[in-house]
Amino acid sequence: MAEQSHGDAKLKQANKVIFNKLQAMASLTSDCLSDSHRAMMEDDGQLAYSVILRDQSIDELEQEIDRLCLEYLVRQQPVASHLRMIYATMKINPNLERIGDYAESIAKQSLVINSLKLDIDLTRFQALAEISIPMVQQAVQAFIEGDESLAWATIEQEEQANEHRDQINDWLYELRQSDRLPLAAFTPLMTVARRLERVSDQCKNICEEALYHATGRYMKHQSNEVFRILFVDDTNSHLSQIAEGIANSLGLENFVFSSAGLSPQPIDPKTVSLMKDKGSDISDALAKSVDQIRNFEHYHVIIALNSQAKRVFPAAPTKTVGVEWPTKNLDKIESFEKAYQFLNKQIGHLTQAILGQTK
Repeated sequence: MAEQSHGDAKLKQANKVIFNKLQAMASLTSDCLSDSHRAMMEDDGQLAYSVILRDQSIDELEQEIDRLCLEYLVRQQPVASHLRMIYATMKINPNLERIGDYAESIAKQSLVINSLKLDIDLTRFQALAEISIPMVQQAVQAFIEGDESLAWATIEQEEQANEHRDQINDWLYELRQSDRLPLAAFTPLMTVARRLERVSDQCKNICEEALYHATGRYMKHQSNEVFRILFVDDTNSHLSQIAEGIANSLGLENFVFSSAGLSPQPIDPKTVSLMKDKGSDISDALAKSVDQIRNFEHYHVIIALNSQAKRVFPAAPTKTVGVEWPTKNLDKIESFEKAYQFLNKQIGHLTQAILGQTK
């Protein structure tokens, strides 16, 4: 009995050491996020550089937690809940490090944005920051305390962050279309919005690990119920719209189909007419940029409808499959029917292959 009590005490002490390191890392990443956002809003270059320099400290904490986790596995030989705890910690650790990378990226973008002396109101970013930044501490607290309610409440905020990011993207796109926003500012501002939204995604991942630790049920399995496919071309005005229309007309459950363009332009009326003749009404569809695609990182397959579109493929390592379809010369008016037939055939083959793997 004394040996068992001594063993329990060693486990609790080892857990406490790791939890303290996680809390320190969460606090540092949260502070860096807040400061990077404030650097942009207040045109504070010194604060932006301090965030960039602090990223090294976050990386060092990640390495320290990795070391502690490996020592824990070797020395404690954990089972049951303790094994779930250390496994979840090893998954959460890179999530926090990635959030630190987002803070550094926002700080770097703030230096570019503020150098341009823009005459626009950036307060739209405040609502997104107020949702995503507190999620960091909440998610780690839910894990350490085994608080299921806090984990679920934090997960629910991720959708709000998505909505705010989409609103910002739409606003920036409108400013750019009306020449009220210089091109040099468009991408940096889009990047800031995307990074803040991605913080919420990483926090959702942490909460899923918190729920696994607390309950033994692995919540990530649920995300596999939906298979996401994205079609990308230059303008999202023709081929990619046809592809999305064909895919959606299949009526497949548990599939999400989207389309986007590198430089969106209004949808070609002939495309709308073609799809109407085929039984698909896309008259209400809007051309979108890749940055306007929600949960872009969660797409399973990205189809590039020309060589230029391949540049949106995520860099390795990634679980996203990137495929280029040979559509050269199919974007011409006289080739509309050929384009439709080609895309219809390819989409049929792709979806049947996916369904065959998931049965």
